Amino acid sequence: MKLPAHVLFRKDLSLILWKPRGILDESTVNKVVAFIEAVEKRNREPLNRFSDLSALDAVDLNFDFVFHVALGRRLSAAPRPAVKSAFYVATPASTHYVKLHAMLTHYSPLHVALFTDRAAAARWLGVPLETLSE
Repeated sequence: MKLPAHVLFRKDLSLILWKPRGILDESTVNKVVAFIEAVEKRNREPLNRFSDLSALDAVDLNFDFVFHVALGRRLSAAPRPAVKSAFYVATPASTHYVKLHAMLTHYSPLHVALFTDRAAAARWLGVPLETLSE
């Protein structure tokens, strides 16, 4: 399976790491979501995620798109065990859209959390801090 740009799959840690760069747009999000869903279908064990949004120049998303992505993720995650999805945010724009995603996936198997500290994210995910800097 081909990894999308800026994605690292750590099967040994059951972790998908993503550090998008440039402008975060619908096309980029759709590619990563498709990859995550394909990996989920192939793996029996739940896979946590870490998204480092600190290298973004801008976010070009809107409420409607985030709503539909979150709804789709809720539906695809429903029959699976819970997973953790940590987002490292560094700007008001990325914080805004991640908060929206977290709110829309609340009470689902997707446990979404925002972090401004990588060490806290590593503790929450149960992985070594250096893993989140790869």
